[in-house]
Amino acid sequence: MTLVQIIVLALIQGLTEFLPVSSSAHLILGSRVFGWPDQGLVFDVATHLGTLVAVLVYFRHDLMQLASACIKPVQTEQDRRYRSLAGFLIIASLPALLAGFLARDLIELYVRDMRVIAWTTIGFGLLLWLADRVGSSRRGLAALTTKDALFIGFSQALALVPGVSRSGVTITAGRFLGLSPDAAARFSFLLAIPIIAAAGGYGALRVALGDAPIDWAQFALALVLAAMAGWLCVAAFLALLKRVGLVPFVIYRLLLGAVLIWMLD
Repeated sequence: MTLVQIIVLALIQGLTEFLPVSSSAHLILGSRVFGWPDQGLVFDVATHLGTLVAVLVYFRHDLMQLASACIKPVQTEQDRRYRSLAGFLIIASLPALLAGFLARDLIELYVRDMRVIAWTTIGFGLLLWLADRVGSSRRGLAALTTKDALFIGFSQALALVPGVSRSGVTITAGRFLGLSPDAAARFSFLLAIPIIAAAGGYGALRVALGDAPIDWAQFALALVLAAMAGWLCVAAFLALLKRVGLVPFVIYRLLLGAVLIWMLD
């Protein structure tokens, strides 16, 4: 990979990983526009680890509270809420982790297609609009239940199909359940931690087993750029969400899907 390719694709991955707009669609679009080959396994591992660092740093205080509530005896209502939230995150992670383990190779072989990505980008963009339209916005994270966590978790498993967008489908599920946009987004971002860690860990294992050669300078650059872009994306998205809502992201998805379809002709 060239320096320009690393910079552009790492920034795309970092900026789109946490937005409800499909990072896979953007990576394919970027590669097609510039005529670049597939970025490869090592780049994927580096950017996954970079976005993982981003979300760990941004939510470090919440994660410390979650860990503390799980380790020490529950003493306050806040401890109880954080312990419950930790349990819901574990429950919601299981469907996608199991589906990824069982079906990853099948998806890579048969579903990672530009036409699929184009239509899922449009279809799940419309679903996001519908959820935002009918969602009551009355519930916060403290109101989550086990059934809610399972619903969001099974929805997240759909993101194994490229173009669906992991953050997009989990925010959509949260909005259908009546979570406020901010609460749905925060749960989605926290839920990204075990999923990104699993994807990055699987890729890292393949690299360690010699499936791909590694250039450490390129690896470090991609990781740092994805981490910086990811942190800025989370901060900006949560701030913009209170001002503009989710509709601009729906419109963007529809336009992106249309561009991808046009490129197929």
